[in-house]
Amino acid sequence: MPQPRPYKVALNGYGRIGRCVLRALFERGSAAGFEIVAINDLADMPSIEYLTRFDSTHGRFPGEVKVDGDCLQINGTCVKVLRSATPEGIDWASLDVDLVLECSGAYNTRADGQRFLDAGAPRVLFSQPMASEADVDATIVFGVNQDGLTGDELLVSNASCTTNCGVPLLRLLDQAFGLDYVSITTIHSAMNDQPVIDAYHHEDLRRTRSAFQSVIPVSTGLARGIERLLPELTGRIQAKAVRVPTVNVSCLDITLQTVTDTNADEVNRVLREAATSGPLKGLLAYTELPHASCDFNHDPHSAIVDASQTRVSGPRLVNVLAWFDNEWGFANRMLDVAEHYLHTAIPPSATQEP
Repeated sequence: MPQPRPYKVALNGYGRIGRCVLRALFERGSAAGFEIVAINDLADMPSIEYLTRFDSTHGRFPGEVKVDGDCLQINGTCVKVLRSATPEGIDWASLDVDLVLECSGAYNTRADGQRFLDAGAPRVLFSQPMASEADVDATIVFGVNQDGLTGDELLVSNASCTTNCGVPLLRLLDQAFGLDYVSITTIHSAMNDQPVIDAYHHEDLRRTRSAFQSVIPVSTGLARGIERLLPELTGRIQAKAVRVPTVNVSCLDITLQTVTDTNADEVNRVLREAATSGPLKGLLAYTELPHASCDFNHDPHSAIVDASQTRVSGPRLVNVLAWFDNEWGFANRMLDVAEHYLHTAIPPSATQEP
């Protein structure tokens, strides 16, 4: 009887997100629903092997990793390594892939995406928000709007780690209490666009400063990203962000003005129930324990509500705190969206092999 072949994907870019996506895929094993057959990155093979095997944040790779010619052998599976500085430098069609996961962060316009398509990629999932709504066929936050995919989309964005944390919470609280206004502060771990010691930055004077000596305010497009997914909040949400001297795990401090009166117990009840049942189960977590950020390293949830920090005054001014692993949580959502996207675009019956 014909068996469906696994969906095949390629990674373009093998930095923090690319490596987390590959690792998360192998940690899922057969439950992943697809396989990575190629990586495009400019790094040399010894560096690619080393950075796959050892990770300062997520530990050792839970499997065998070695180099065999132009293959990165992972548990005996060959992942072909390519080196092109441009999408056009790869014949994506010859790889027989169903999807390219764009993890370099270097491309965010429709013209950029078209370069992949023109080079033979059948469809592209971006690991970053696009420049505008017109630059992508769909922006997806898993658990919120993935069912809107029709399968005809060629360019899809996985939004951002902060959007994946905030949007499910805001939609949930809007449905429960109604939201008049929203203000969010992202408290985000340091990123690779910040120097270890003071150094030039091409666009932001604050980001010339040492990542591990200061709390540093930075610009953010979070409010705009949320408005794309929750247009009912357009004009009623503001956001700001600070980077803090930690290597991973971030949080959103969310202040809401609700339409109806509420209290902290009621807010926490809504969040707790959503974490244990319904469409956000497995994506949203809930805790009442006295955690610190490092407790959520390598946590796959989009958001972890810290119920001990919920506050209500007024009684319509609500404040909640949600943790998220800005690397691992996002990488897992990218896998979820990729699998759903592929099942929608190419039903399993279409991949049957004799």
